[in-house]
Order: sequence, then C-alpha cells, then structure tokens
Amino acid sequence: MHHSDRGGQYLALRYTERLAEASIEPSVGSVGDSYDNALAETINGLFKTEVIHRRSPWRTLEAVEFATLEWVDWFNNRRLLEPIGNVPPAEADARYYAQAEVQALAA
Repeated sequence: MHHSDRGGQYLALRYTERLAEASIEPSVGSVGDSYDNALAETINGLFKTEVIHRRSPWRTLEAVEFATLEWVDWFNNRRLLEPIGNVPPAEADARYYAQAEVQALAA
C-alpha cells in the first residue's frame, strides 16, 4: 500500500499504471467515506485518546471490542452535550424525530 497526501501524482495515469504493475494499492479514501470526513476523524481521535491510549496495553481483541461498545454507548446515550440542552445525543435525536413525526401527521 502506498500512502500519500493525495497530491497531483494520483491524477497521473502513468503513476496509477505503475502502482498496478507493482500490485500496490494507493491508500486513498473515496468521497463520502469516514477517512475523508472531518467529523468522523474527530470522533476517531476522541476514541483513540479516551479509550485506546488511556487503557492500553490491551491483552485481547475482545477487551478492545468490549471497551469500544461501552464507549459508543456512553458517547450516544449518557454523554451530556451542552449545545443541545445538556441531554445525551440519542435523547435529542429521539425528540427531533418525534417532533418531525407529529408535524408530518399534522400536515
């Protein structure tokens, strides 16, 4: 795999052909995936800081998986977020969709 800053060389046909000849895949995300999404990268960074690095060393893959599930549950269901009224994001989402449903029924 070849990593780059995704500069102009990725647009060069010869460069792409040479990577293919060498059986090398360019490490380039596609538009719309989490690798090109600043919000997703921020969340990934928070997760690494708050869980992966803070609790390491990890003894098993299962321990990482369980810690991930705990963190995602906390992040979505128990974390109080001030910009949305000091409620968890899942609660704010539920209120939003309930309100939207009521408005749709009224229309």
